[in-house]
Amino acid sequence: MTTYCALPMPASTPLTASTTSAVPGAAPPPTRPYRAAWWLPDPHSATIWGRVGRREPPAPTHIERWDTPDGDFVDLVRLAGARGAQSPRLLLLHGLEGGVHSHYVRALFREARSRGWAADLLLFRSCGSEPNRLPRSYHSGETGDARWVLDQLTSRYPSAPIGLVGVSLGGNVLCKLLGEERGRLSPQVTGAVAISVPFDLARASRRIGQGFGVLYEHAFLRSLIPKAQAKVRRHPELRHLQPVSRIRTLWDFDDAFTAPVHGFADAADYYARSSSLPYLSHIARPTLLLSAVDDPFLPADVLDEVREAVAATPCVEAEFPVRGGHVGFTAGGRPWAPWYYAEWRAAEFLRPGLEGWVR
Repeated sequence: MTTYCALPMPASTPLTASTTSAVPGAAPPPTRPYRAAWWLPDPHSATIWGRVGRREPPAPTHIERWDTPDGDFVDLVRLAGARGAQSPRLLLLHGLEGGVHSHYVRALFREARSRGWAADLLLFRSCGSEPNRLPRSYHSGETGDARWVLDQLTSRYPSAPIGLVGVSLGGNVLCKLLGEERGRLSPQVTGAVAISVPFDLARASRRIGQGFGVLYEHAFLRSLIPKAQAKVRRHPELRHLQPVSRIRTLWDFDDAFTAPVHGFADAADYYARSSSLPYLSHIARPTLLLSAVDDPFLPADVLDEVREAVAATPCVEAEFPVRGGHVGFTAGGRPWAPWYYAEWRAAEFLRPGLEGWVR
């Protein structure tokens, strides 16, 4: 049975390394408390470790291409192995320029497989193995493809409960989708987890361009710029756009490419209309927001605004440990034997709804 949240939230508490607010009808508090690894002492080491220090083997998967109603397609990476039509399922939404190679995707696939759950990763347009047919790409506020894929899954597996997990950009997409849908989601959707979300896109864009963060920014642009240039070559209707070859910031990229391609006036308009922060108070399914106060992609005061936004929202649990970086959350007292909190916490939060669901 799907839980519709209707009880008042408990009073919020100060941000600490183990801050957790209970959600009626959702998962109990974690039994394995998170303590950030002492040997990753700053937000950048915590962030980078997940990308360069973590050895997460790939899960067995296969890819299906689904044609979309607008004449394009999306690729779905599906966890391999026979599972029943009633098995719990995860739908994963990746971060900026993420995909099946991302450490958090591999970890979530592993977590699902260990629990006997099915799992699918939606590859946003432009993130698959082939260029998409249409000029449009993907962005932080584009919820249409995620909504359509979710509808397809609920139709194809009508007896399966579904948990949603979004990471970084995908977390913003997920939170915005949940807020847009309010109580209209299929009852098969039993819960959601959003990890390291850039809730306020304008402030996140400014933050990532400061100090050491420019290295992340440049890494993203090294992937985004060639894709944008290929789009322009393939679609003559985009050739009026200003060249992106010399762009040095994500804000300028969004101003020159993301905004005009997707119908926004400029980057500021795109950020204002696509940020998930205004949608949080409308979420109507048990949802965990997991972000670190020291996330180098987001000013810490945004998390205070998130707490305010969800204070009267009985469905949303805000868990904001002081340390963890961006999609890091590495724990363990020995560098040679770490464990990783985020994917375990996500699965534990979703487990009661997924394994206790009755159609």
